Amino acid sequence: MPKQAAAKKAAAKKPALAQSPATKATAAKSTAAKKTAAKKTVAKKTVAKKAVAKKTVAKKADPAKATAAQSTAKKVAATKAAAEKTPAKKTTAKKTTTRAAAKKATTAKTAATKTTAAHTPAKKAAAKKAPAARKAPARKAPAKTAGARKATAKKTAPAQVVPPEMEIAVSPAVGAVDRERLLGGTHHDPHSVLGAHPVPGGVAFRAFRPYALSVTVVAGELRAELHDDGQGFFSGLLPLREVPAYRLLVEYEGTVLDTEDAYRFLPTLGDLDLHLIGEGRHEELWTALGAHPMTHEGVTGTRFSVWAPNARGVRVAGTFNFWDGTGHVMRSLGSSGVWELFLPDIGEGELYKFDITRHDGSKTLRADPMARRTEVPPATSSVITSSEYEWGDAEWLARRAEAPAHEAPFSVYEVHLASWRPGLTYRQLADQLPGYVKNLGFTHVELMPVAEHPFGGSWGYQVTGFYAPTARLGTPDDFRHLVDSLHRAGIGVLMDWVPAHFPRDDWALAEFDGRPLYEHEDPLRAAHPDWGTLEFDFGRREVRNFLVSNALYWCEEFHIDGLRVDAVASMLYLDYSREAGQWTPNEHGGRENLDAVAFLQEMNATVYRRVPGVVTIAEESTAWDGVTRATHHEGPSGFGGLGFGLKWNMGWMHDSLQYMSHEPVHRKYHHHEMTFSMVYAYSENYVLPISHDEVVHGKRSLVSKMPGDWWQQRAGHRAYLGFMWAHPGKQLLFMGQEFAQGAEWSEAHGPDWWLLDPGYGAEPDHRGVRDLVRDLNTVYRATPALWRLDTDPAGFEWIVGDAADDNILAFLRLDPEGTPILAVSNFAPVVRQDYRLGVPEDVPAWHEAVNTDAARYGGGDNTNPEPVKPEAQPWHGRPASIRLTLPPLSTVWLRPA
Repeated sequence: MPKQAAAKKAAAKKPALAQSPATKATAAKSTAAKKTAAKKTVAKKTVAKKAVAKKTVAKKADPAKATAAQSTAKKVAATKAAAEKTPAKKTTAKKTTTRAAAKKATTAKTAATKTTAAHTPAKKAAAKKAPAARKAPARKAPAKTAGARKATAKKTAPAQVVPPEMEIAVSPAVGAVDRERLLGGTHHDPHSVLGAHPVPGGVAFRAFRPYALSVTVVAGELRAELHDDGQGFFSGLLPLREVPAYRLLVEYEGTVLDTEDAYRFLPTLGDLDLHLIGEGRHEELWTALGAHPMTHEGVTGTRFSVWAPNARGVRVAGTFNFWDGTGHVMRSLGSSGVWELFLPDIGEGELYKFDITRHDGSKTLRADPMARRTEVPPATSSVITSSEYEWGDAEWLARRAEAPAHEAPFSVYEVHLASWRPGLTYRQLADQLPGYVKNLGFTHVELMPVAEHPFGGSWGYQVTGFYAPTARLGTPDDFRHLVDSLHRAGIGVLMDWVPAHFPRDDWALAEFDGRPLYEHEDPLRAAHPDWGTLEFDFGRREVRNFLVSNALYWCEEFHIDGLRVDAVASMLYLDYSREAGQWTPNEHGGRENLDAVAFLQEMNATVYRRVPGVVTIAEESTAWDGVTRATHHEGPSGFGGLGFGLKWNMGWMHDSLQYMSHEPVHRKYHHHEMTFSMVYAYSENYVLPISHDEVVHGKRSLVSKMPGDWWQQRAGHRAYLGFMWAHPGKQLLFMGQEFAQGAEWSEAHGPDWWLLDPGYGAEPDHRGVRDLVRDLNTVYRATPALWRLDTDPAGFEWIVGDAADDNILAFLRLDPEGTPILAVSNFAPVVRQDYRLGVPEDVPAWHEAVNTDAARYGGGDNTNPEPVKPEAQPWHGRPASIRLTLPPLSTVWLRPA
């Protein structure tokens, strides 16, 4: 207020430059009586201005005082109206002239009013515009008439709004309460305070720029330096009719930043986005939350948004503000719990985090849960990114939905990306991995780990960046290139997906906004007893939305063909790895986690609806009913199916490996371990997994599990693979096992590729096993009997399943037309000559398709080179039989000749 008084005195001395509108109108009067009346009016208007100004300050400082000030202001306004009544009548005849003059004066007035911008620093701008200001008085003289008309109108229609140029000016400075909240990072609506806002007397400009030396508003030719209010706050009042298009010149020590004002923009998220987020049904959540480079209201920049409903305030910190988020305060978008801020001139490659003020006032700096790119670990910042990748896999996507996975050939090569060939980036892997996998004949690869994780030794099973491919191997677009390259080679891409739990890192999801948010609020439900991690709260709709959208994100944004869902059993049971008293039963008194069941059903139903051709695979180690049953089909337990496409057959894996680990002389006592899988083989759609879990941490590699000398170990390894590929179900083999690597896998060095070096003496032994895997895949893919009826009992018939003393297993696989293939495994280390097996009588001859003892595989070459014709002698309950030479520790496939 002292500065405004000083400005008025200056105006009195130089009426041609800065007279108030009321004084200019008074000068136009021709009589002393009129001057006297006008002076009284001016005096009372001055009193009224002070009253209104006090009222504004009072409202901000104290609601009770504001009420008293409002009463005083009303009395002053009434006096003002009475004083202006007589002059207003005398100016009625000038209305038409006044309107025309006012319109002409608008441009000149804008320039002239810089001298009355309410703060002394605006004098610089006023000096530059002095010539225009001198022309203003003649055009502004009728302004008093307009004011008088308003006074008359107020008498007859009190509700009419006063034109902005005649309203009483207020201080544009940020109030004490808002200052404190902005400085403390607890303001929920900074856009209502900062930026440009119409106020009585014009447009108030307010900026919060910590460490700035000055801030200047630039609107066309208008330049007005704002007043430095201290602590990084700047403000000014420009007598404009409306908010102009403007920029800010922010001066720091040694530099001047020409930028848009972040607080002049409308929200970038619409009501539909917020509604869907609130309902937990935003299936493309990654498009609404996170950091997105974009053009908003014609301005390029980045939109930041984050879900933090328990936060008292959220700010953005990053490389663009030297990791001090004080001046980049986000606004809360209502009850959605979402905070948003559009920052102009910020683009790709910048690092950022969210500076969150928790409910107790403490601060926490968090990586973006929706970050689509991260720093390379151990660094933990999120990175602004957008994709420019152009896909070339349209043909693959168009035909991948032709047949469901359980009715198609499906053999998987599991790859730990970082150690398959250590040191390779995504793009370097794209040059080597597709060719290798295609040569071996696998239909799919399963990649691990993909999502960002802080500790490499976790193999990606403790995720912190659910929406970001690990930065260890390159950018998100580099990963897209790898997937694209595999597709163009005709290879499907599966990835390990981990929606069960997350680590406790204090920069990630744990108590993200100061309270349990992604994890369950009950500590017993939240803490995972085995892995020291936190389980997701599947009962919270926003958390389910986060995970369901994440599944879609990988399938839609990266063209992933399938998700292998980790640790499903740990999600399904409330008592998983918990003792009595450490868990609470569900509402029905049971141990099932009903929230997790609902989540898995929703995830599967949504993925299959939106992304045709994609398959979801459950790593589920119990006998849960209906893992691969449709969600709308209720089973005996009363639950609908979980809706997965396939399920890992952990029982087959454990039983068969247990059998193979026994010395052959003892195997007859464990024969049931190889046959029991057929009791439940058609209860689910199964995958037979020899995964990374089985060849690490003291479990030994696959070949090393086999008893005997090196020859017997390799023979047993080959026989087991032949049995596995013929057994109902899909196949999965971890890298290194395709060439009988003897050492356990370690993420530190990967497969022992040197075993395939021609200079190594035992290279033929390892190359032979790899050649067998290639031939198994080749014959498998060309033989519908081995995959078409994988989930139908009509596709399997035992020939002999009880020859325990001989260690023999023989069965038929059939396609829908009844065309068979005969698989016979001899798990004894002896040759069995003329071994008789019952066969269908309608097959005239059988031809050996695969023999794992062939010399080219490193075997003893005990084969059946000629077609084998059935004899009329019944055997094994069949009308005909054949006699075969069964090599030791081998599997033989025969098909109709």
